[in-house]
Amino acid sequence: MDAFADPTLLVNTKAGTVRGSRDGNTHRWLGIPYATPPVGELRLKAPLPVQPWTGVRDALEFGSAAPQEPTKVIPLPVGVEINEDCLNLNVWAPPRAEGDTRQRPVMFWIHGGAYFIGFSAQPVYNGRALAETGDVVVVTINYRLGALGFLDFTSFSDPADPFDSNLGMRDILLALNWVKDNIAAFGGNPDDVTIFGESAGAGCVTTLMTMPSAEGLFHRAIAESSPATSVYKPERAALVAKAYLDLIGVEAKDAAQRLREIDAVTLAQQTTHLLDYVATTWPGTVAFAPIVDGDLIPGYPVAAFRAGKQIKVPLIIGTNHDEAALFKMMKSPLMPISESSINEMFELVAKDNPKLKNLEPGIIAEYPDFPKQKGGMEIARDAGFRMPSIWVAEAHSKVAPTWMYRFDQAPPLMKLLGIGASHATELPYVFGTLPDRLSEKKALQFRLGGLKEARQISQRMMARWLSFARTADPVTVDSETGQDLAWPRYDELSRSTLIINGTDTIENDPDGDIRKAWGEEVLGFK
Repeated sequence: MDAFADPTLLVNTKAGTVRGSRDGNTHRWLGIPYATPPVGELRLKAPLPVQPWTGVRDALEFGSAAPQEPTKVIPLPVGVEINEDCLNLNVWAPPRAEGDTRQRPVMFWIHGGAYFIGFSAQPVYNGRALAETGDVVVVTINYRLGALGFLDFTSFSDPADPFDSNLGMRDILLALNWVKDNIAAFGGNPDDVTIFGESAGAGCVTTLMTMPSAEGLFHRAIAESSPATSVYKPERAALVAKAYLDLIGVEAKDAAQRLREIDAVTLAQQTTHLLDYVATTWPGTVAFAPIVDGDLIPGYPVAAFRAGKQIKVPLIIGTNHDEAALFKMMKSPLMPISESSINEMFELVAKDNPKLKNLEPGIIAEYPDFPKQKGGMEIARDAGFRMPSIWVAEAHSKVAPTWMYRFDQAPPLMKLLGIGASHATELPYVFGTLPDRLSEKKALQFRLGGLKEARQISQRMMARWLSFARTADPVTVDSETGQDLAWPRYDELSRSTLIINGTDTIENDPDGDIRKAWGEEVLGFK
């Protein structure tokens, strides 16, 4: 039965009816708008709810991706365009038999990409396997990125018509409200939502957990490689925004007008240059990030966690063993790995936090491979992802169930190339989007084998993530013995950590000496 003749693919949202399609045994609706297009006078403004439509709206193709510079690392799928009208989302849901009124758990995905690239149409984020395997409803979203989503131009706007702050975060918040209002029509439970994300998406997750306006919109959270400390104060944000204006040749006095006149694609063309400029001028920081505006984001997220002011929902949080290898491979300065850039990073941290100025020698002493590149990559990994995740886990474990993991899995070729379990390599394991037998030979990372083991690991990861979404307990069962593969909660006494590799193992306080060397104070930039 095709989409036009199948009534189960017609869903009535509050804005209008959408028609979906079948993806195997799963139903899906793609490119559903959740906001009014943020264009014209609405550019650099908080998003508004989507305007209602009449008739049936086809939701058969992915919507437009947010304005960004095209990259070979994340190629656009055929048919997907870059457009400022990008506030759309996708839904995958198991088919419902006649009379089936169950409301299934919802998994709400926030993609990564350093807050300036990425989109929900990336094949790795296909929600079909999670929906089919776990009997859940999966939602993936697009949100504003780069200059239009994560630069703060509020200090350059017209007081009579001011720009808003944290536009990308406001988009995600509106998408969560859309889920609250509409997901029941797709068979999802609006009172049983798990948010999950990776990299910048995980940074959005940990930031959302400290936003009062997000209270009640989600009930569990998963943060994969969160740069939780990469959230900055307005004064620093204004410096970065001014550097961007200089790159695009706009005077500060003209910014309020020119930022609405310039084509969105043109605005995106300087994002990589700004990223590189910021990463080399202030090593250890990123150009695009959420801002502590005192409104949507009242304070620094990690500080909020430590003060017990976060939203107290169950949390899975973790990192990959070789996070920095991706940035080395891409030759990106986003993570400082050279001796000079790491030394400068510590100097800048001490300048921001004078009481931390004597920590550097003790930390570096725990990395015997430094100043060689291997040691630099380990320091960058821990500064950017591992320690921020530990600081969040420590604090959150005092007020809510918390689980911590480390993803160590890498196919033989990736180990041979020195890439290992790099940043983002866990994604196809989580989504069940590893290569199938038809595409196995085209998958570079498995040229030397390892795919069979990878599929087994993927099954366990999916089972844990899905069990968490359904029951708030990330347990799974050994396929051979039938025994539960329990995952002890994280706390400051045991620091139990799931090591995800060929087999699941539990280590208490892995690399504890390194963790202790970083100390009790949060090292980050304001």
